[in-house]
Amino acid sequence: MRLTTIVGARPQFIKAAAVSKAIVDHNANNDNKIIENIIHTGQHYDERMSSIFFEELKIPKPTKNLKLGGGTHGQMTGEMLKAIEEHLIDSSPDMLLVYGDTNSTLAGALAAAKLHIPVAHVEAGLRSFNRQMPEEINRVLTDHVSTLLFCPTTASVTNLHKEGITKGVHPVGDVMYDATLAFTKQAESQSKTLRSLNLSASSFIFATIHRAENTDNNSRLAEIVSAINELSSNHTIVLPIHPRTDIALTKHQLKFNKDVLIIPPTSYLDTQILIKNAIAVLTDSGGMQKEAYFHKTECITLRDETEWIETVTAGWNQLAGASKNRILESLKATGPSKHKKTIDEYGTGNASIKILSHLLEHCD
Repeated sequence: MRLTTIVGARPQFIKAAAVSKAIVDHNANNDNKIIENIIHTGQHYDERMSSIFFEELKIPKPTKNLKLGGGTHGQMTGEMLKAIEEHLIDSSPDMLLVYGDTNSTLAGALAAAKLHIPVAHVEAGLRSFNRQMPEEINRVLTDHVSTLLFCPTTASVTNLHKEGITKGVHPVGDVMYDATLAFTKQAESQSKTLRSLNLSASSFIFATIHRAENTDNNSRLAEIVSAINELSSNHTIVLPIHPRTDIALTKHQLKFNKDVLIIPPTSYLDTQILIKNAIAVLTDSGGMQKEAYFHKTECITLRDETEWIETVTAGWNQLAGASKNRILESLKATGPSKHKKTIDEYGTGNASIKILSHLLEHCD
């Protein structure tokens, strides 16, 4: 089977690492080989958010790097669609694999669908029900042109059924959990981030901010910055600065206190160590909400809704939005609780194997 995989952003590199590892293992033990070609759109073009992930997670080198990061959503998606279409016409794969909800995801799915190449979507069926989010548009449209839809949760299966999508829907668990299980020991042995930052376990709060709904909105970003500044008077706050956030802070004339430990974007392995050893995680990332749960670290989500609602109902995640008061109150509410539950539907670390099984069955 000839498989083309589209990636372009940090969360996709992590998911692709788990599936690519499963492909290597499969090929070592089976005659029915999977030939994977990876196209990197360049949506995340910063070295610290791209190349380092390929290196430390041993993701196969991309067949092609389109280097199409930057620009408006429409411009980026359109340029990617054109370039991916050209590659697909030349290579004629049996299946196109896309991950998540980025512009790269939508561009790849549309290019393949128009060429009648089957599309497989990992993390299908997720919904925030907020159409103001570009990610929501990307994931909805991708699902409706996909042939195989790999769902991480029962809620994502239900969402697809409500939209009339029932064929090709497969609940497989979460590939990010596969990655966490596969790479945590490596992170513990290789990462020196705690030592380099002079941190000890359970002595700091780990924070990330990058979503446009926060960075592009002056009032929301101001509330988040104010909350973090206040927290820094009693807690060490470690905040890797995303390029988009850095630009937005300057644009909106906002500053973090000198007590907030601002660091460059972190690698995957360093991020896992920081999440695992934090008192709590403050983030507007989708994937990090799950990663916090995987490491049994409480999460405060800086959004008004989440696609990963089971992390909230299980007691590991609180939705604080961009309200300073809610953020501060949410942190006070963290701590040991008998009400926290495990989330069995994320699986046991074999989501990637299930995905390969369905891909091979479809292309047989």
